[in-house]
Amino acid sequence: MHRTSRRPSTSTTSRSRRRLIAGCVAVAAVLGLTACGTASGALQPPSTTAQPSGAAQPDVTARPSGTAATTIAPAPGSDGIPPATGSAPATTPTTPSAPVKPRTPSPTGTPAAPASPTTPAASSSPAPPPAHPGVGPVIGSTASGGRTVALTFDDGPGPATGQILDLLAQYHAKATFCQIGQNAAANPALVKRVLAAGHRLCDHSVHHPQPFAKLPHDKAVYEITAARDMIVQAGGPGTEVRWFRAPGGGFNADNEQITAGLGMDSLGWSVDPRDWARPGVPAIVSTVQKQLRPGGVILLHDGGGDRGQTVAALKQLLPWLVAQGYAFDFPAA
Repeated sequence: MHRTSRRPSTSTTSRSRRRLIAGCVAVAAVLGLTACGTASGALQPPSTTAQPSGAAQPDVTARPSGTAATTIAPAPGSDGIPPATGSAPATTPTTPSAPVKPRTPSPTGTPAAPASPTTPAASSSPAPPPAHPGVGPVIGSTASGGRTVALTFDDGPGPATGQILDLLAQYHAKATFCQIGQNAAANPALVKRVLAAGHRLCDHSVHHPQPFAKLPHDKAVYEITAARDMIVQAGGPGTEVRWFRAPGGGFNADNEQITAGLGMDSLGWSVDPRDWARPGVPAIVSTVQKQLRPGGVILLHDGGGDRGQTVAALKQLLPWLVAQGYAFDFPAA
């Protein structure tokens, strides 16, 4: 015989649920709970740590200890080095320090130390040879400057040298004679006369080869050195040769270095009337008067051919120079 199961009535179920809820509320009141789950019956407790009024809420994105919160811009003069890790930025303005010269990065990436102001920076180029006394630009001015003039005569001594010495003495003018070595050796009496009158001597090579700047080194050494020795021997003990003038103005680094090594300066000019070409006395005089400026060096010739036009032009130029207020000087050295 089968038993028929009986289902509880609706009213009985409702009364049971109401009793359960009433019991839940009573238990919650005892335990201090604020809410009761409606579906599952789970209870959610209230916050157990009350925050005081106005207190800051905790940072939910906490950072590791010691890490700066923001990027600090480098201060001027700091070479771009940021502050040490964990240091706080300054909150008050400070007086900036003196600017620091930026350091040059090392090729290996290691910061290079600042160069000492008294120590020249290292260079990959070889050091230039040591300078000898007299090394410098080719001279084209007088020793004293101002309203002075230096008269120079090339290619002697020759037949015109005596006449030129007489004219210079008449106007109390001093000059520099750039002599050919073989001419000095052939006319030692004229060399001595030049020195006795208070004039000065200049080396103008042994044979006057041109173009002088194209000479091989050994040939240039001979032309300059041997000519100086010939002039000194012709002038006698104590003779000084202070300059070298390259034939045709053919200076280059090599012959200038040879000259300096012998204790002489390279002598150029600033006025060239081309008297050697015999353009006529008026042309020689006019060119000098147009080109001359205070402190100038005039190029003339007392040898190397017929110098009658030069002597005639000098007879006009010497009184003109005096009238213009020029004093006679030697080239710079």
